[in-house]
Amino acid sequence: MEIKLTQTVQKGGCAAKIPAETLREILGQLDFSIQDPNVLIDGRDFDDAGIYRINDSIALVQTLDFFTPIVDTPRAFGKIAAANALSDVYAMGGIPKTAMAILAFPSSALEPNVLKEVMEGALSKIREAKCSLIGGHSIDDETLKFGLSVTGTVNPQSIWSNTGARTGDHLILTKAIGTGTLCAGLKNGDFAESDIQDAIESMSQLNQIQDLLSPEELHSIHAATDITGFGIAGHSYQLARASKVTLALELSSIPLFEKTLESIRAENLTRAHHSNRIYTENHCRVLGKPAKEQLLSFFDPQTSGGLLLSVDADHSAVLLKKIQSRFPRASIIGRVLPHQGHELQLHD
Repeated sequence: MEIKLTQTVQKGGCAAKIPAETLREILGQLDFSIQDPNVLIDGRDFDDAGIYRINDSIALVQTLDFFTPIVDTPRAFGKIAAANALSDVYAMGGIPKTAMAILAFPSSALEPNVLKEVMEGALSKIREAKCSLIGGHSIDDETLKFGLSVTGTVNPQSIWSNTGARTGDHLILTKAIGTGTLCAGLKNGDFAESDIQDAIESMSQLNQIQDLLSPEELHSIHAATDITGFGIAGHSYQLARASKVTLALELSSIPLFEKTLESIRAENLTRAHHSNRIYTENHCRVLGKPAKEQLLSFFDPQTSGGLLLSVDADHSAVLLKKIQSRFPRASIIGRVLPHQGHELQLHD
């Protein structure tokens, strides 16, 4: 009997994240002060990974990410989970080097072959990234969860973070939006995997762009983040807040998957659509009257979404053309303004 993985869980992928507002409230009560001067980036600005300096030319990039199934096919789930975890290293300007698996597996409910397929899918992405799986940890649990802890390297002078966006920069998004609603539609039975293949292929794609760009072009990227469970809205807000700027975003320029708006109209929504809106609405000024479904796409929780890059305007056209050779849906979706009293400015 074929088991559809999305039917074994209540929430899937990055839509299962704890709401960002809740995280900020809890983490804000903790003392993150660090004595070690080699810690260059920690969690205080909601960056995608931590950075630890080894010497003047090498720093470690450290991250982990895991979640419940977002698609039905085990091999596809493994690919997406691995690509999503590796993405955090790419989002900091780093290169993944080693990975360790994080696994919770319901051995009484799922056949061992399901685990084999998940791992084979993950390994295909780890190898593609020229990264090495060197171990991991597993437990027997009621719900399947899988992901990776990843270590990469980066030159300390070439780190991308949430804090570097500059007034005048252009904003490039490398992947289309809509995985939250489309995978909700899959779980709800409105779609088969074949109906949302563009989204599944996008979620499985590594966010590697460094090899496409020259050193000068890489230097023109001032800030970056990857778009995951908090959506374009939440991750843009965190970047703008950390950089003390306002991001002016054009809704009509944000690329969407073929069935994104159709799925939103069918009310394939998650709890994260609501929590992402709550998280950002007091920091966002909406200009014009965007359609309801277009606005909801702004809050759509992504799994293994694209990179959002804040790029020197003089280099953005060249960067975009090179990035589109691998990410054809990549687009310039806005620009960076001096702080306007709010972090996000949304145009229809």
